[in-house]
Amino acid sequence: MSEDVKVILNPPIHSYPKSYLTSKGARTCSSMQMKSTSSKLRLPLVRTVTTLTEKIHRPVLSSAAAAAAAATTTTSSSSLVLESYLQPHINDTIYAKNRTLDSYIKSGNVTLAQKLFDEMSMCDVVTYNLMVSGLGKYGIPKQALYYYYEMVSLGIKESPSTFSSVLSICSSQDGFLRQGIQVHCRIIKLGCGSNLFIRTSLVGFYMQMGCFDLGFSLFDEMPERNLATWNLVLRGFCELGRFHELLRVYHEMKLDGVHPNGLSFCYLIRGCCNEKFFYEGKQLHCHIIKVGWARSNIFVANALVDFYSACKSLNDARKSFESIKVEDVISWNSIVSVYADCGLLFEAVELFYLMQFWGKPSIRSFVALLHLSSLNGNILFGKQIHCCVLKMGFDIGSFHVQSALIDMYGKCRYIESSVSAFESVPKKTTQICNSLMTSLLHCGIVYDVFEMYGLMVDEGIGLDEVTFSTTLKALSVSEFASMDSCRLVHCCAMKLGFGSDIAVSCSLIDAYSRCGHVQLSKKVFEQLPSPNVICFTSIINGLAQNGLGRECLRTFEAMIRKGLEPDKVTFLCVLTGCSHSGLFEEGRLIFYSMKAQYGICPAKEHFSCMVDILGRAGLLDEAEELTQKAPGRGDCVMWTSLLRSCRIYRNEIVGRRAAKALLELDPEDFSVYLQVSNFYSDIGEYESSMHIRELAIARKLTREIGRSFVEVNNPHIDWSSVQNKKTEDIRHQTSPLTVDRN
Repeated sequence: MSEDVKVILNPPIHSYPKSYLTSKGARTCSSMQMKSTSSKLRLPLVRTVTTLTEKIHRPVLSSAAAAAAAATTTTSSSSLVLESYLQPHINDTIYAKNRTLDSYIKSGNVTLAQKLFDEMSMCDVVTYNLMVSGLGKYGIPKQALYYYYEMVSLGIKESPSTFSSVLSICSSQDGFLRQGIQVHCRIIKLGCGSNLFIRTSLVGFYMQMGCFDLGFSLFDEMPERNLATWNLVLRGFCELGRFHELLRVYHEMKLDGVHPNGLSFCYLIRGCCNEKFFYEGKQLHCHIIKVGWARSNIFVANALVDFYSACKSLNDARKSFESIKVEDVISWNSIVSVYADCGLLFEAVELFYLMQFWGKPSIRSFVALLHLSSLNGNILFGKQIHCCVLKMGFDIGSFHVQSALIDMYGKCRYIESSVSAFESVPKKTTQICNSLMTSLLHCGIVYDVFEMYGLMVDEGIGLDEVTFSTTLKALSVSEFASMDSCRLVHCCAMKLGFGSDIAVSCSLIDAYSRCGHVQLSKKVFEQLPSPNVICFTSIINGLAQNGLGRECLRTFEAMIRKGLEPDKVTFLCVLTGCSHSGLFEEGRLIFYSMKAQYGICPAKEHFSCMVDILGRAGLLDEAEELTQKAPGRGDCVMWTSLLRSCRIYRNEIVGRRAAKALLELDPEDFSVYLQVSNFYSDIGEYESSMHIRELAIARKLTREIGRSFVEVNNPHIDWSSVQNKKTEDIRHQTSPLTVDRN
């Protein structure tokens, strides 16, 4: 222990403020003066709340002292002894001043409350409880804890309300875990740990600070539990995402004879909502109707609307909404967001219009409608909602709406408006910056994503899993992606505790695979404690991109054995791996199992992969037949793949039909003319080949320049396919790649 800490733990008499040393309980200076004379004392005392021993007694009348004072001063038998409230004038009693202090705090006038507290010559536990809870309520936690320390130093014994207020302050502030644990030690020292009210406050404190195991341990040790304690545990399981245990606690609660209230049902419904427990939620709904909470509690009714919407049961959501009083604005906001989240534009707008007759829309409605505009790419509707946001003043002070506006303009590819909305925000938060990053990535401006990441680091803006995931996605699609960049972001994510996050891990797998480091991708995947379908899809895609088709199939089979059902993206990645590795039998089996075994209808992308697989195997007639069965009878990708296979296998009949289909599908693409021209040249029809090229020239079509990048000692070398490099230049550029054969 350092010397300064020792001084704090054993402070000498002269280290206390002057007012503590005055006789007969009179203060010689106010707490404002005390603040200036002992400014060095206050902050350490907040940090060392363990020094809660009786050292100096302030002018407080205990029960014994009050009785002695009454015996010496009372001359009439009619005098009333009220312990510490015995004063010659009623306006000067502690009781009266405590009531005035309470009224100041309830009205939010903290300055007047502190001034009155400084003027009080005598204080009791109620006085300090009012100051501690009031300052904590209005966001002055350090001062509140200082008053608590002062109270204990004066020998005033805490009440259960004192501990509840102090623990509430510690749980609502980051970095006050240590102080809360010290208060817990104080509770044990005073023998108050068995008090139901105090034990409930301790359970709530540890759960709020993320120490769920400690909170549950204290809960299990409680001999008696009330409804508030059970609700704290329900909230803890709900926030932790352990919804199966949430239902188990609910059954134990009923066995314990505790009847749940509206708050209990809100936590239970939220748990069913997050995990899509439809049948369990329906059973809860029946019980809620039976006990009468569905109509009497608006929060429970709105939770039911959210539950059915999350389970995609719009009819039940609408019925739950219609059972609520029309005048309730919260219900309207819930149902508007439900229809917006389900993509029902006209119904959502109609409800939004009707809602304005009953009250002002909330942030939730605007966020849902802006999100709907983002999904549909409907910029006109998004601008109308933006105007409504400006009209009602939600553009200032609501980072949820500001973030939704940035995202909406970015998803609609109006990146200038997205940047403008970002710049208009006075205080840049993590969510605001993330919205702009995802918008830039959506518009393909990947370099600015890296700039935003650097800005967030330089400005000290917090980074979260969305930040790292977006940055890694930008690296995976960037032509300038390098191994060092991926490792840098990976290390930063690990340092901040996001290394095991699912979204970050999947983005890491994609980024490392893009750089060709499949082993690192596999290592990230293997470190995941419980990989889901998205994680398996990411590693399968990485293996497919690097030509490891056999390993793709083994990973796919491992996912099936794990009990996970593949989705459309998973099948597309597996088919891509089969295509790159020439596994046409396995690819054919996977393709036809989509509909037969998993009930997934193949999309155009799946047909394109299958056509490519059959074409590479030389099964051109089957590939052409499959192209005719595809949605829209094939697209340019399918016919291009088929034409390329026809050139390889010299199939003139199928090739002519593919060439004709290509020219009809995309007559404005130069690459189409080039492929068709090369096909006719391969089969010996040079006049037709030249005619096709002349058509392309007449249409003034240009060929897009192909580029390749090679990383040599960190900088990228740009090779353009249309540039003529001299042999000496090439040797000079690739000289660092020379391998020592010795």
